[in-house]
Amino acid sequence: MGGVALLARAAGHQVTGSDAHTYPPMSDLLAREGVTVHEGYDPAQLNPVPDLVLIGNALSRGNPCVEAVLDRQMPYDSGPAWLSREILQSRWVLAVAGTHGKTTTTSILTWILQEAGLDPGFLIGGEARNFGVSARLTDSPFFVIEADEYDTAFFDKRSKFVHYHPRSLILNNLEYDHADIFPDMEAIITQFHHLLRTVPGAGAVIVNDGVPALKRVLERGCWTPLQRFAGTGEWQVRLDAVDGSRFTVLEQGVERGHVGWEMAGSFNAENALAALLAARHAGVPLAVGCAALRSFQGVRRRLELRGRAGGVAVYDDFAHHPTAIAATITALRGRMAGTGRLIAVLEPRSNTMKMGVHRQALGPSLQGADRVFVYAPADLGWDVAAALDSAAQVHVDMDVLLRALDAELRPGDHILIMSNGAFGGIHGRLLERLARRDASAGS
Repeated sequence: MGGVALLARAAGHQVTGSDAHTYPPMSDLLAREGVTVHEGYDPAQLNPVPDLVLIGNALSRGNPCVEAVLDRQMPYDSGPAWLSREILQSRWVLAVAGTHGKTTTTSILTWILQEAGLDPGFLIGGEARNFGVSARLTDSPFFVIEADEYDTAFFDKRSKFVHYHPRSLILNNLEYDHADIFPDMEAIITQFHHLLRTVPGAGAVIVNDGVPALKRVLERGCWTPLQRFAGTGEWQVRLDAVDGSRFTVLEQGVERGHVGWEMAGSFNAENALAALLAARHAGVPLAVGCAALRSFQGVRRRLELRGRAGGVAVYDDFAHHPTAIAATITALRGRMAGTGRLIAVLEPRSNTMKMGVHRQALGPSLQGADRVFVYAPADLGWDVAAALDSAAQVHVDMDVLLRALDAELRPGDHILIMSNGAFGGIHGRLLERLARRDASAGS
């Protein structure tokens, strides 16, 4: 919704909003762009009555602002519906869907189009470092959007992505997630099937061939030409460096391009391949796309190095699903090249994690770390410790967790902090403690 606010402001509207407990990077972005955000949901902020209220999917009946909008018969809509009507209409929409990697892949694709001179508009669920913002409106006919399968609003339970009507669609992967709104995998597959129904026959669907659930989606019907990558698809990546920082693009075994970039992990190489193919569909030669990747700077909160202190490197990552957790640990391990220990710190904060849906997969997903620490407040609702190796430390208090980390960490360590929230500002607080400890040792 923060990105929607930025687009609405760029379209010439006066924009304000409300949220609870906003945190960086979005809170910083909105402040920089001059969008006023009210903390909380006092209906007084709706005076004078806005011309239109866009209601995010996190708000339900009973919310004071929602009730005020309905009682006073204010005009309202969802963010995705407004986007479709006011921004995406008549544009060439390139959409990125899947359980994992949407933000990174959307950012990669946007940067490729930018470097090719196409000046795309975009809406990304994070801050792409090459742009410094999560959304931009341009005069270009091209618009890149992160296509989320979460529901649209309390009054529209379809997935958000059915509103976007993409011409180029990436289907990166598909696993069970969002257990708070989807009862089972079949319900998610149905929404992806609905998405495929909106892609024109003159478009392109770029699909990860190695994902069984996506094959089930395609079996329900597809009316658009397919380009398959990974699995047994015609397009593949061959890693030329163990950390994924160099790779070759192959079409049916024939080398078509070479990439050297700052990113890590085989999953990011496949994200890049999907973006290269989508850009190619929009007219960007593969060689131009590969060259653009060399200057791609990544996305905030995706294996982002937040700082070093006391000889310890502190990384921040958005991973909150076991598959993403395991992949991120593997990627960082490859980048470390055998130097020091990898310490994983996790906050199981997503709605699905809080429900304990993935508890059986959580322990195995963390096995690539040398030491594991988990923040599990008392109201989490399930026994995290029982799902983990006995050597893992589970803490219900943030200050106790910080002290335990301070006692554990030593020069040469790499600490990977994973959460889909602000995690109580743990990254900065830990860096401050490590810097003080280092200063004391040197005095």
